[in-house]
Amino acid sequence: MKKVGNHNSITRKLFLGLALSLIFSLTSFGQEAAPAVTDAAAAPAATTGGDAVKGKELFNANCAACHKLDAKATGPALRGVAGKYDMPWLYKWIKNSSDLIKSGDAQAVKIFEENNKAVMSAFPQLSNADIDNIIAYTSEPKAEAPVVAGVPVPGAAASDSGVSNNIILGALAFVMVILVVMLFLVNQVLSKVAKANGIVVTPKTPTTSIWKAFARNQFLILVSAIFLLLASAYFVYGFFMQIGVDQDYAPIQPIHYSHRIHAGDNEINCKYCHSAARVSKNGGIPSLNVCMNCHKNIAEVAETTATPEYSKAFYDEQIQKLYTAVGWDKTTQSYTGKTQPVKWVRIHNLPDFVYFNHSQHVTVAGIECQTCHGPVQEYEIQKQFAPLTMGWCIDCHRKTDVKMEGNEYYTKIHEELSKKYGVDKLTAAQMGGLECGKCHY
Repeated sequence: MKKVGNHNSITRKLFLGLALSLIFSLTSFGQEAAPAVTDAAAAPAATTGGDAVKGKELFNANCAACHKLDAKATGPALRGVAGKYDMPWLYKWIKNSSDLIKSGDAQAVKIFEENNKAVMSAFPQLSNADIDNIIAYTSEPKAEAPVVAGVPVPGAAASDSGVSNNIILGALAFVMVILVVMLFLVNQVLSKVAKANGIVVTPKTPTTSIWKAFARNQFLILVSAIFLLLASAYFVYGFFMQIGVDQDYAPIQPIHYSHRIHAGDNEINCKYCHSAARVSKNGGIPSLNVCMNCHKNIAEVAETTATPEYSKAFYDEQIQKLYTAVGWDKTTQSYTGKTQPVKWVRIHNLPDFVYFNHSQHVTVAGIECQTCHGPVQEYEIQKQFAPLTMGWCIDCHRKTDVKMEGNEYYTKIHEELSKKYGVDKLTAAQMGGLECGKCHY
């Protein structure tokens, strides 16, 4: 018998051994148990004898507008305040700080001057027990964020999670190369076996290629040409119809402003920031002073605000950008006078020949902002929701009834046109909303 190859060659044994070892090693990595999650250490009890839980509620209701635990706001940071002053003095200061300052108390005068002579609100309604609870809350040590084992920390080495993904991908790629080499060797062995046994592979019968057959059929060529012309016209028409339409346009702004947090979680009314929409043609870009109405005392977001995509540190950085723009020093709680312009990127932009009045739609018609701008309370990054095309506006005018409740402006014309069209309610189109001069100069 003719020898066709050494099936027990050292090379094939080596490849097989490497493949098996890699498979077993990857399996062992995948079966490693994740370490148990440790609970955060319980904070020691407050030393004032008060209830820290109740104190937190009282702090948020009475103190949080001007004070923070670990950072200066309108007033000083309050964590550990019990270690700085006596409790009897704190009772007097919290219940009526102005009287204590007028009495000439040295500590009271010093605090008053150190905080830009800002007058602290009096809280005579708080009992000594209530104050004890607040002090107990401020006496709790700062809780460190728990580190969950098995969850990679941003910036940490990949080896902390067991094995690097790059190593796993490299091992899988190496296994694939081995398999390709093994298939090549098997193909060589089979070829040698076929040749040794005199097996002849029958060559394929040459046939006419599909492209040549297609080229010889004039009917198929004609049908294909017509189809291509029609398809090309369809796509060209669609392309030209999209010129100037910026639906879903969501540019990156110099300061990341989350409508999800402000309009969604905090339920801030759209017209609080965009107050111009009620009385003018344009919706307007809010002044940074409007932002500072809240952010003068909100220098950082809550831990629960963070998302997998945007961390707490990211949001805090955006607030700092606001402070830099308006020239606000959060340490001294004062304006420095050094401001920087914020170059916002415009999202909604109608052609110059189109007239649109926000006040007519928002105040007179009573249309909600979400009708044109979409569910802004869900947007992390604001985008253009509607196409803002002429067809889209006309369709809205044809479907939207004119709001008549408490709207004396349209009473007379509504009565006359209702009789003309024989309807109880008129649409914006029936009130003249389709006339060219209404929207075009």
